[in-house]
Amino acid sequence: MFTGSDTGFIKLAYPEVSDLKYPCDCKSLTEEDTWAKKTVVLCFTTAFREGSVEESASSIRKAGALGLIVAENPTRSLYVCDDDFPCVQVSYDIGMKILYYIRSSRSPKVRISPTKTHDGRPVSTKLAYFSSRGPSYVAPGVLKPDIAAPGVNILSAVSPSDPKANSAFAFMSGTSMAAPHVSGIVALLKSLHPDWSPAAIKSAIVTTAWNTDPSGELIFAEGEPMKLADPFDFGGGIVNFNRAADPGLVYDMGTEDYLHYLCAMGYNNSAISQLREHPTSCPTKRPSVLDLNLPSITIPSLTKPTKLTRTVRNVGHANSSYKAVVKPPQGIRISVRPRLLTFNATNNTISFTVAVSSTHRVTTGYYFGSLTWTDGVHTVNSPISVRTEIPILS
Repeated sequence: MFTGSDTGFIKLAYPEVSDLKYPCDCKSLTEEDTWAKKTVVLCFTTAFREGSVEESASSIRKAGALGLIVAENPTRSLYVCDDDFPCVQVSYDIGMKILYYIRSSRSPKVRISPTKTHDGRPVSTKLAYFSSRGPSYVAPGVLKPDIAAPGVNILSAVSPSDPKANSAFAFMSGTSMAAPHVSGIVALLKSLHPDWSPAAIKSAIVTTAWNTDPSGELIFAEGEPMKLADPFDFGGGIVNFNRAADPGLVYDMGTEDYLHYLCAMGYNNSAISQLREHPTSCPTKRPSVLDLNLPSITIPSLTKPTKLTRTVRNVGHANSSYKAVVKPPQGIRISVRPRLLTFNATNNTISFTVAVSSTHRVTTGYYFGSLTWTDGVHTVNSPISVRTEIPILS
């Protein structure tokens, strides 16, 4: 972020000299690189030696440069510069276009203007390359992650005792930035709905999330190659507090639901009783791991037609009806019974079954879809993830 005066047009340069330790990488620039004086320098980071912007900026400053353009490897997020030194980060593709301009022009120039904030203009939303991805290998039948939240280039306060801090605020990235967003939303939801359980709050957050960005654009997941984001990238989607405050329906759970899930996972009565610190017995018929009342459906190994059960509680208008809208994953058949849920003042909880079968004749990777309940006002969206597995006959 640059807040200084407009520089006017300055010479644009690229470190093509052969004596650099790392060609195209600005980290090895020194005061002896006189060609860089009074220029804006284009630098690249590489897949094998990803350089931080701070180190690149420090090196070109020593060389007498007036500004920096860093082209990042495609698997990395684009970060802003931490201080007032004229600096901008671009993707690798844009960096190559700038390099072409430098090499094809006799006197390439660049102009650096102060940072401006534009209200109301959409910005492409991407899932950061460092964000955790699914599926869960510990509990494959549970969708992970649950939700995505803003976590890149977040303006944050800096501890005055931090020796590396050069101001009271800095732009930071990571789960440490995203988690406080969700924590704050959870606190607000609990204050609005004191009687909601943790499971109900989680359900409200997951089922009301954005699957496209707030401006309606598709969400991409950073990586190599970049791809459209799916539930293993963002769970239910990008957290949306306004909708989560009034979700319509919630998938709730209590202690017994979690105990039955432990039974389904194969834990015996002794282990569960020890965990609960109270004598506990599993049901005679072993529960299915797929019946955990989550606001999502994940089937890691669909070998035959399968049925699972979910229960929703109406937390909206007492007299309301919700219709099921199914977008099945590719090659997967899904039917919901009943397809219409009708609630009233005396009946605010209804269970339904989901039948799932595959048309694939070979084992596949995961395909994704959704089950949405809507009353015309609320949309209660559950992501679906299914992997077909064809048993090998001996």
